[in-house]
Amino acid sequence: MNAVLAFAIVMAVWTVSDWVAKKTQSLLSSLFVASIIFFIGFLTDIFPDDLLASSSLLGLGGVVVGFIIVHLGTLISIDEFKRQWKTLVVGISTVVGIGVLLYIAGFIFGGGRRQGAYDGVSQAMDYVVAGIGSLSGGTISVLIIQEAALGVGLTSVAIFPVLIAALQGLIGFPLTSIILRQEAARLKGEYRAGRLEAPAAAAATKEAAPSKMPAFLSTTPGTLLVVGAVVLISILINNLTNGILNTFVVALIFGIALRAFGFFKPGILNGIDAYGLMMLSIMILVFGPLATVQPADVAALAVPLLIAFVFGIAGIALFAGIAGKLLGYTVPMSIAIGLTSLYGFPGTMILSQEAAKGAGETPEEVAAIEGAILPKMIIAGFSTVTITSVIVTGLIAARIGS
Repeated sequence: MNAVLAFAIVMAVWTVSDWVAKKTQSLLSSLFVASIIFFIGFLTDIFPDDLLASSSLLGLGGVVVGFIIVHLGTLISIDEFKRQWKTLVVGISTVVGIGVLLYIAGFIFGGGRRQGAYDGVSQAMDYVVAGIGSLSGGTISVLIIQEAALGVGLTSVAIFPVLIAALQGLIGFPLTSIILRQEAARLKGEYRAGRLEAPAAAAATKEAAPSKMPAFLSTTPGTLLVVGAVVLISILINNLTNGILNTFVVALIFGIALRAFGFFKPGILNGIDAYGLMMLSIMILVFGPLATVQPADVAALAVPLLIAFVFGIAGIALFAGIAGKLLGYTVPMSIAIGLTSLYGFPGTMILSQEAAKGAGETPEEVAAIEGAILPKMIIAGFSTVTITSVIVTGLIAARIGS
């Protein structure tokens, strides 16, 4: 497809989605609207399969996602990072909840695990394992499941996590948007009652320390050079540890640490010329899997998909809600943290920002609400999708075909 035409179509979709989100005060999030448009477009062949790739945004997004994660790290202070241990616990509880409820579903609808030789015919518990990995994780978890399933000749099980990955945003985005709107409305009341402080107001009470980064590196190319070097080091650490220390987790920690040491200013990419395009490109990563959906695959696996989503979301709500309540979080915030397992970054960032803008009536209110929600959602996405799910999936994938 012509690259300029593809780029224009993608921008048109995002313009419409952003307009709908603003008109509905984020009741319909821009991510959800764009997901629906792309899903229908790809499913009906109105959009060619190579639309996103031809726009060049898909490739750019894959390159700059690490840059944005370093940037997000610079928005979180060391003290804030320490305070988010509760979010990590809720995230871990979420993955456990998905696993427990899907195993229950496997015994109810599939009769549990049956003994016998495998001849390429899967059983219910294979879909359970695949569902746990894909519902709670991202690309790495899906690849782990696919490798295990194809290794024992179970093609349908290998397709299953791909379909979940492609469709889970369609469910996760609107649910999270609705729940975060409730939390944002509550936080607006807290702010007006004087019990919630805007980050900008808190920062104004202390002298802002100048960045230790040399002035000649404070330009757009200089900043991108330094942040790019941090991302490369993160990739190196990922490779040296065979993925145990994930690139994006390391990049987030580097961002937090470099801000704490004063080398990076808070919001390191704010104000550089390339930031807007970088943000648009990583949003496109969310829609990439939709181009792979085939109607026949969805029809063949419709029942397992429905069961996986119903029981998986029930597990998220139950376990995240209880864990969060015990730790002092509100139930809506706890469930929103749990739902990050369905999409991860950048959805965690975009939905938080939209909820804050939809509830806040002044820039100060928006900043206060976003400051209370965004750190939790960002760290939640890493605790579920990037860390816990990969560990859990790696442990249970071997059960496929056994």
